[in-house]
Parts: sequence; structure tokens; C-alpha cells
Amino acid sequence: MEHERAPLHVVLGAGQIGSRLPQLLLARGYRVRTVRKGGRGNDGPPTVDYERVEGDMADLDFAERATHGAAVVYDCMNPPYHQWPERLLPTGRGALHGAAKAGAKLVALDCLYMYGRPSAPMSERSPYAPCSKKGELRVELSELRLGAHRRGEVKVSIARASDFFGENLPYSTYNERFFERILAGKPGECIGDPEMPHSYTYAHDVARALLVMGEHDEAIGQIWHIPTNRAESSRVLTRRIGRALGLEVDMIGMPKMALRAMGAWNPFVRELVEMTYQWEVPFEIDDSRFRSTFHFEPTPIDDAVTNIAAWVRSHFI
Repeated sequence: MEHERAPLHVVLGAGQIGSRLPQLLLARGYRVRTVRKGGRGNDGPPTVDYERVEGDMADLDFAERATHGAAVVYDCMNPPYHQWPERLLPTGRGALHGAAKAGAKLVALDCLYMYGRPSAPMSERSPYAPCSKKGELRVELSELRLGAHRRGEVKVSIARASDFFGENLPYSTYNERFFERILAGKPGECIGDPEMPHSYTYAHDVARALLVMGEHDEAIGQIWHIPTNRAESSRVLTRRIGRALGLEVDMIGMPKMALRAMGAWNPFVRELVEMTYQWEVPFEIDDSRFRSTFHFEPTPIDDAVTNIAAWVRSHFI
């Protein structure tokens, strides 16, 4: 009975971050419901610890049912890149609608695409200057969310992370293909210049930060950059991971021409081409505001790399 009275937290999306959040919420004593569109997610084996529903959050009637009774809704949805023009804004509207009808706070996960090609570390005050189609869509989605907050329709807070690294990330530079390559004695691959400093946010820290925002009203109505370890090059991070696995590993950049050729048959790779700018200049996140407000530090890089190496050994070796 005590558990039944616990606040309900609803997680939208069962992908790279949405799959990590439920266990953190359960550990805090919340009731949890996860919502995904269907098909195979990243949420592991079935469990009786939380409720799971399937449906399309772009359907506003379904969105209202899926979030009914929620105290907090976490929008971790991220359609495949090639579906963003058709699905990104409709699913975002669905999350807003559901949270508003439930009277819940909405904590929305976002990226850094709206800032475009940076000339300095990106903070929450950086101007929007998108240089990609996906960046333009992210500006629209941000305005949609904050506009709903300003009108008093729903209490919104937005969390922004840089590119993910961590365990079990199929849409990251550090994906299964990367680990299969380095274990076979081949170099890892990244888009752009592997020597360029680049902020990578540890995926577990993203889920931890969303939980913090869901629990603190200070987060409401604002944008927050999720704490991320100091930027270093993709090559340096790759060599860290290699050493943890007892390997000598290098990282090479994939030319745009090669990406375009692969994109002829792979829609995800085709959409990567316009994002290579992130690895052509220093791409660094300023997360100082989140750290100081919530006294939150990212997982130390050596600990994160140790966790990744343990996962690789359990899944590939």
C-alpha cells in the first residue's frame, strides 16, 4: 500500500537514456511507468517493478492516457534522425499535452544542435545559431516547450547533454561497431577530426541529472547543461578505453565522402553528414550552472571507462 501512494514518474522513450532512468527512479521509491512507441527498445528483460505501455505519443488521446496520474514526466524520446522532420515536433507536443493534462512537471532531454558551430564553450546563455536541419528543428522544439511553460500550460525544464559515451549505446560513436572493430585490432572511427577536443557526456550521468531535475523545483522553467567531464579529443578518450581493455587502440576520422557513400543505403549515416561540424572545431559544454546549483559532479572519467570496459568484456569477450 505504501508503494501505491508513491508519486508516479512516467518515462517517455526506452532508448539510450530512457532505458537507464527507471531503475534510478525505483531506487528512490517512486512508482514508474515507461512508454515507448513499440518494437525493440533498450529496456532489457521484462520486470514486474514497473508498468510498461506502448503507443504513439504523437496521438494526443494516447499521450493523455499514457501520462495519467503522473507527478513527473520525462521526455527522453528521440526518433531516428531520418524521421525527425515528421516526428520530432509531434511527439514533443504529445509529451507537453500529456504532462499538462496530468498536472505533472515535464523534464525534457535535449541536445546541443541549436547552438550550431561553436566558437567558445556552449552555456545555457549561448545564442541559437543552428547550422543543420536538425539544429533548426531543435530550436522549434525548444520554443514549443518553453512557450508552453510561459503560457502556464505545463511546468517545463530542459536538460541538454553533449554526445553520449558509455555502455550499450547503439547510436553513439562508442557503439557496438566501435567495440567490434577495436577488439579485432582495427582503429575506432569517428566523424570529423579525432584530434579535436570534444565533450562527451556519460550516459549514466544523463539519467542521474534528469532524476535530479525531476526532484527539484529550482529546475523548472529553465535550461540546464548536464555535467560532463572536461573535453578531450576522441582519440584520447578512445585510447583510455583501449588501455582499460589492455589494448593499444587508435581512432581515425571518416571522410564526408565515405559517409555519403554509406548513406546511400543507411539513412542514419546519411543524416550524420551535416553533423560533422561538431568534430571540426572544439566542441565544449559549459556545465558550471548545473554543478553549482545542484552540487552534482559527473562520474570521474576513469570510473566511467572502467564501467565501459567491464561491459565490453561481458558482452564481446
